[in-house]
Amino acid sequence: MAALPPMTPYEKAALVVVSGLPAPPGVGGVIVRSWDRNVSRPRGALVFADQEGGTVRTFPSAPPWPPASAWTSAADARAAGRATAAALRDNGVDVDLAPVLDAPDGPLGSRQFASPAYGVAFADGLGGAACVKHFPGLGSAAVSTDESPHVSAVLRAKDLRPFRAAIRAGVRCVMVGHAFYAQFGRLRASLEPGTYRLLRSLGFRGLAITDSLSLVHDAPVERWAPQAIRAGADLVLFTSPAHARRAIRALLPLARRGELDVHVSRVLAARAQARARAAPRR
Repeated sequence: MAALPPMTPYEKAALVVVSGLPAPPGVGGVIVRSWDRNVSRPRGALVFADQEGGTVRTFPSAPPWPPASAWTSAADARAAGRATAAALRDNGVDVDLAPVLDAPDGPLGSRQFASPAYGVAFADGLGGAACVKHFPGLGSAAVSTDESPHVSAVLRAKDLRPFRAAIRAGVRCVMVGHAFYAQFGRLRASLEPGTYRLLRSLGFRGLAITDSLSLVHDAPVERWAPQAIRAGADLVLFTSPAHARRAIRALLPLARRGELDVHVSRVLAARAQARARAAPRR
């Protein structure tokens, strides 16, 4: 790990938080949604958006227009990923929280690709802007974690294959989901150390971000933020700015003890990569 620049505990705690807008000062990232896509964003923060296609598009006038299920070839999906990356770059977005790599038999309907290979190709087209989800795979779940707070799933070999392929292809961001997997323990995947050990065992060296912890209501923010970071998350996502502020305060003790340093290092590296991608070509 590279040496960190001098930073206060608050600066470190804020850097591992992604917030909805308007965001607290110093956050590592912000998530932009369709209703606030024109709101001012803090300088330097990584900008995330959900631009999957179909009805899940922060920017309705930008590609991809068809849903993920519509693609019938890897070549077309890759081209759509390239077009999406260019459009998001024009809109000041660094990272697309896409593609969904959950197996086609999962609960997300048109958000799932007919073949996992098409999803991996879309990620390849997005390049450094891709953030694949929902690790370790929601394919065996009966419903989406957006529909129910308590979703159980079973980890299957076929669920991991597209994530493994995307990691081998160089994907730099993975979103960890909120389903419960008995293989990992009693907590949801985003809070279980076993989830992140599995992810790193696949060779992943980039940013691991949780799905939105603002959706989890069975305990306070002050519990979830430190628990996710200690489990192995680099970034904790809160769509609620109020939750993000509370999370930063809850992470201050970890910052003072140096427990955030490895995650802060990855966030700073991701920011540098995003600036390099956004720089005008000569």
